[in-house]
Parts: sequence; C-alpha cells; structure tokens
Amino acid sequence: MHIARRLLMIAGAVAAIVGLFWIGQGMGIIRWPTSSFMIDQYDWVVTGSVTAVAGLVAILVARRMRG
Repeated sequence: MHIARRLLMIAGAVAAIVGLFWIGQGMGIIRWPTSSFMIDQYDWVVTGSVTAVAGLVAILVARRMRG
C-alpha cells in the first residue's frame, strides 16, 4: 500500500503541475514554446483546470490512504 500511495501522490503532483501549465498557456500567460497551438485558447484553460483539480484530488486521496 505504501508504493501505491507514493505513486498516486507523484501522479497527482504531475497532473496538477501540467494542468497549471496548460491553464497558463490557454490564458496567454505562459508563451512557451512560442509556436504552441495552445496559447490564448480557452479550451486549454478548461482542460487544464480539470486536470489540475484531478491532480489535487489524487493528492488528497493519497494523503488519506493508510500506510
């Protein structure tokens, strides 16, 4: 159970970071790489928000697991 908890925590953190990056690109705050199709696209703000929230939920679930 200890390994599952750690893997869920890592996956949640990665998902949260990726989601925040997508939100930043979708809002035009992060303009890297400059040729990205995601810059200033509202769809990526929504997708990033869902991904970030899913990552945070995974972290919360991992913290509640025993082990």
